[in-house]
Amino acid sequence: MLGTVPFPEGMGGSVYFSYPDSNGMPVWQLLGFVTNGKPSAIFKISGLKSGEGSQHPFGAMNIVRTPSVAQIGISVELLDSLAQQTPVGNAAVSSVDSFTQFTQKMLDNFYNFASSFAVSQAQMTPSPSDMFIPANVVLKWYENFQRRLAQNPLFWKT
Repeated sequence: MLGTVPFPEGMGGSVYFSYPDSNGMPVWQLLGFVTNGKPSAIFKISGLKSGEGSQHPFGAMNIVRTPSVAQIGISVELLDSLAQQTPVGNAAVSSVDSFTQFTQKMLDNFYNFASSFAVSQAQMTPSPSDMFIPANVVLKWYENFQRRLAQNPLFWKT
């Protein structure tokens, strides 16, 4: 599973994620699959709903109950079987490359940080050494940067 040895011909791996329910029992959720043709994927798990499990091949295994441990399970199966499986609804594969994802997170963080200092004109106290930038200017820059990033993630190189 390190990516150095391919799956046997006609095989792939179902990727499952599990975290315990309120009773400490693992709830397995199918995220998707990997194959020799698609050897890696990034699955978004932040939107998974607690207690929504699916059929999984790990039921017969004697897995120790641990109240706060997440687990990943890979089940090697026939490609035909993989094609018929339906991942949980909120486990979308990220279609955004990591650079674009980082840039968007950085923009969100910057905007949220800058906005946390926003004050109304009535709340401002005179301070000759401080510069003030209107929040709407920062928002306009943020929106323009996101639009340009969506059009061409490498626009900043030109």
